Amino acid sequence: MPRIQLPILSEMNAEQRRVHDETAAGKRGRVPAPILAWLKSPEFAGRAQKLGEFVRFDTSLPPRLSELAMLITARFWTAQYEWFSHKQQALKAGVDPAVIDDIAHRRVPRFKNQGERAVYDFSMSLHETHAVPDEMYRAVVDAVGEQGAVELVGILGYYTLIAMTLNAFEVGVPEGFPAELEP
Repeated sequence: MPRIQLPILSEMNAEQRRVHDETAAGKRGRVPAPILAWLKSPEFAGRAQKLGEFVRFDTSLPPRLSELAMLITARFWTAQYEWFSHKQQALKAGVDPAVIDDIAHRRVPRFKNQGERAVYDFSMSLHETHAVPDEMYRAVVDAVGEQGAVELVGILGYYTLIAMTLNAFEVGVPEGFPAELEP
């Protein structure tokens, strides 16, 4: 059970309802748990969900690379709901199930695609060391371009915010589903 009371639609104030409805009418088609938690601060929720919609659906990165970055971030933070939400999306986008399993178990995957390798190395380095060595930076720019590198940082940052929200407020996977990530 979450630490924070997720608002019920019928009990939302006008500002919460506006952000809720705007989010549900967007590309997500629903209001995911992190945004529900953010509705305690409707201004924050509205601004953050717009960034989220962009980094989830509208970057120049192909969905396979975006979803890979999201899973890397979910695993780094052990954010169960985030992992649950994006694992199926990653599979649909073409991420190899063996790569997903390796990430889940904190093993370095064997990539068949250099773009995936570049995104993985860049993402892990930025998460773990808070920096990216020149050769990793060049590899990611070669794979996705400078615009893609900027957007990749945006994906990593936004999904770190999501993971922190989920972990701080103890928002787990939906009832009836197992948590897949070991601490």
